[in-house]
Amino acid sequence: MSVLVIAEHDGKQLKPGTTNTVTAAAKIGGDITVLVAGHQCAEAAQAAAKVAGVKKVLLADAPQYAGAVAENMAALVLTIAGQYGHILAPATGFGKNFMPRVAALLDVQQISDISAVVSADTFVRPVYAGNAMATVQSADKVKVITVRATGFDVAAEGGSAAVENLAAAPDTGLSKFNGQELSKSDRPELTAARIIVSGGRGMQSRENFKILEALADKLGAAVGASRAAVDSGFVPNDYQVGQTGKIVAPELYIAVGISGAIQHLAGMKDSKVIIAINKDPEAPIFAVANYWLVEDLFKAVPELTQAL
Repeated sequence: MSVLVIAEHDGKQLKPGTTNTVTAAAKIGGDITVLVAGHQCAEAAQAAAKVAGVKKVLLADAPQYAGAVAENMAALVLTIAGQYGHILAPATGFGKNFMPRVAALLDVQQISDISAVVSADTFVRPVYAGNAMATVQSADKVKVITVRATGFDVAAEGGSAAVENLAAAPDTGLSKFNGQELSKSDRPELTAARIIVSGGRGMQSRENFKILEALADKLGAAVGASRAAVDSGFVPNDYQVGQTGKIVAPELYIAVGISGAIQHLAGMKDSKVIIAINKDPEAPIFAVANYWLVEDLFKAVPELTQAL
């Protein structure tokens, strides 16, 4: 039995979630192959070869794989899908983009967002915004799976897998990657940060988020937000934590002015330690917090920053 892991990368390094997906693949069992598809991405393939547990890396380097557009990625995966019993990708925007297409073209069900592996055909995944866990079993010959990174540890380095070139599939011509605008920040990337400071509707304005940024800079933390804060225009979309945002599980999560809607809790409740600051003593966020402070955030956060 062989497992194919499709790597998310930026052309040079593997992105957070890929090595967690390798850990999930190791729990399934069998030889692990990592597919690195992109344009001018040989460095990412070398990085994948160093991940412990990986036996082989396939490098598909061609212009049509720039941006990992769904149509061309799915066409590539289909050329080698018959060699594997399991095809895995991170349950990020990357994996969610093309994996359903792979499953549909293979005429199998997709098993989405798994957080645990019971056996080679049985998996655990969250349902109802994480309020319940479903154990699902698949009889499909090829199992197409997306992996919730927070459910698995990061795979260690120390591997020395061989890198092989994989012939590119013909360009489908159905879509084209034109470019992207990446936000730049000196702070850690949200899904990889050890500490996250998040703000909600209680922040009241974009200007007030500077209070949280000052705290985050003291802690070397990333800055996140609830959907309410994003929808209100306080911060960009890439700050959003929650069911429809990014799923995170840092060592420390500080929720400021966040009431704790179920959709937000689904994205952060696996954090190791949760601290909540809210002036409402009945805020739902307190139900999942390890420590909480009932206080006006505009008083408490500057005092905490100053104390640090």
